[in-house]
Amino acid sequence: MKTAGKTHGTGCPVAHGLDTFGDRWTLLVLRDMILHGKRRYGELLEAEEGIATNILADRLKHLEAEGLITRVRDPQNRRSYLYGLTEKGLSLMPVIFEIIKWSAAHFPLTATRKRLLQRINEDSAGLIREIRAREAANPLP
Repeated sequence: MKTAGKTHGTGCPVAHGLDTFGDRWTLLVLRDMILHGKRRYGELLEAEEGIATNILADRLKHLEAEGLITRVRDPQNRRSYLYGLTEKGLSLMPVIFEIIKWSAAHFPLTATRKRLLQRINEDSAGLIREIRAREAANPLP
């Protein structure tokens, strides 16, 4: 993973995006936070792709340094943290949706993922509103 703040000197927006969120694990962490509302380290660790603990810790630090997520102490367990999406992180919803749409055209989907794709295709604006409302209803302490 690239260190926080490191960017390609070309000024290319694609290179900047890749530096910010362009690796497998970073996108999967964002997916889980955006689509599934995951906020705790343990929840994110449970991803079916099997992220290693050191990789997850690194990606969370990177996402925080990039301003895509925030981190606060969990008031129920002072040894743990809660993670939340910032406006900058939430603004990646359409990107995640487009990746889903592209992948669906080239990869077979489960029934659950087909329903998500249908929702994205039919009402992505409504889905974005729902995710934003969920985040607003559950602000970090």
